Amino acid sequence: MRCQPRDEQQVYICLKNVQTCLLCDEPAEAEMPICDACETDLPWLGDHCQTCALPMPAAGLTCGECLLEPPAFEQVVVPWRYDFPVDSLITRFKHNAKWPFGHLLADVAGQYLQHRFDEGLPQPDVLVPVPLANKRLRKRGFNQAAMLGRWLSQQLNRPFEEHALRRIHDTSAQQDLDAKARKRNLRQAFALVPGVEVKSRHFALIDDVLTTGATAQALARLLRDAGAARVDVYCLARTPKPGN
Repeated sequence: MRCQPRDEQQVYICLKNVQTCLLCDEPAEAEMPICDACETDLPWLGDHCQTCALPMPAAGLTCGECLLEPPAFEQVVVPWRYDFPVDSLITRFKHNAKWPFGHLLADVAGQYLQHRFDEGLPQPDVLVPVPLANKRLRKRGFNQAAMLGRWLSQQLNRPFEEHALRRIHDTSAQQDLDAKARKRNLRQAFALVPGVEVKSRHFALIDDVLTTGATAQALARLLRDAGAARVDVYCLARTPKPGN
């Protein structure tokens, strides 16, 4: 089983050197291994729902689902649509252990989050990753959300509590289910680790992709019921509704 890399290991060191762009092999102008042209061409989210970040046709709107049934989380903060090349980079990071791609996306996403903080987005008290099912953790060898959370914590200088949440039931893979099945799949799937301080704290859940939001909703509800003051969701990419 692969071990999760720590920040002194080589995957991190190589990303701190000036090098070629990981996407086009042209020289990267900054320390991050991505050139300005490729960064500009990433599928930036654009107009979206002010709550769940679902892509929308105009700015400042809230989608119908969030209006009818407001989620337990306050806001999803995400830089990109789940589209090429971000979708490919996430897949290679998550399923092929290509950690430099994940680190690159975390670095750029961290810059985006810092910009949002500068514009007035409330900063969380702590970052917590979405826990991975034990079976998938054993198979994959690492939790991509935990790795993203560790990198973002360092970049944003915010506390990171990797083991605040745990998945107490191994559920079916979420990507194979529709929205209603995802909600049923996640009932009582998560729990707080005993001793975790929750009351009156602002949490940011970290994940790679938000699809229906069922996982984020289940975890946010768990935290809010335990006394959390606010829960936001930070992820790399947001999918559109199926068929859009």
